[in-house]
Amino acid sequence: MRELALIGIGTGNPDHLTYQATKAINAAQLILIPRKGTDKAELADLRRQICGRVLTNPGTRILEFDLPRRDSANPDYEAGVFDWHDAVAAAWAAALATQGPNADGSGSFERVALLIWGDPGLYDSALRIAERLNPRPSLRIVPGITAIQALTAAHGVSLNAIGAPFLVTTGRRLRESGWPEGVDTLVVMLDGDCAFQSLPSAEVRIWWGAYLGMAEELLFSGALADVASEIVTARAEARARHGWIMDTYLLRRDA
Repeated sequence: MRELALIGIGTGNPDHLTYQATKAINAAQLILIPRKGTDKAELADLRRQICGRVLTNPGTRILEFDLPRRDSANPDYEAGVFDWHDAVAAAWAAALATQGPNADGSGSFERVALLIWGDPGLYDSALRIAERLNPRPSLRIVPGITAIQALTAAHGVSLNAIGAPFLVTTGRRLRESGWPEGVDTLVVMLDGDCAFQSLPSAEVRIWWGAYLGMAEELLFSGALADVASEIVTARAEARARHGWIMDTYLLRRDA
């Protein structure tokens, strides 16, 4: 593999795909599609749909492979993530080793692509995993629409107040450390436990969204004290219904 393209595909709507991403998909000899178990089959399905919609190069091959799961029971969070990244890199290499571009399965693909949910540079591990490959390929990064952009567009709200900063963080950080000093606007990602419940809700507003850009899109907004319980209930029901959920939210407090 001479080049690995990490292609941002947005948050679930095939219309999010840029022209640059379309060209990168068609330039690839091989597209890897990870499978994350039957409960998350929709994520692989969406990638197949995108390829079916924009792929015009008959020489591009699609290969699906099983993605290892992270050991969430590991008490050392970072060590668990590092071990998982090692396992994913090994899974990429193993998938590539199963096929070659020649009719007899021999040879190697020079241009390989992975379709990355959202953007490869924002809370995605693909760049760090690619660094573990040996030999390391040349990386090509194609930016995509992020969940943050999709969230603010869906709610019709500005990300920042006039001349004011904002902070992007995780649910884990918010739950463990509380509201960071120096900012009144937070974007929270990777929150499986609704960390906003741990905040004093007075004078805080929330704009929450799940399955952003998809037909299943869910949106809630309002004073945190008024809608927090509704979000928790809706999130649990949606996750049970689909087997997975990706959600993001914006918090803003009065200065």
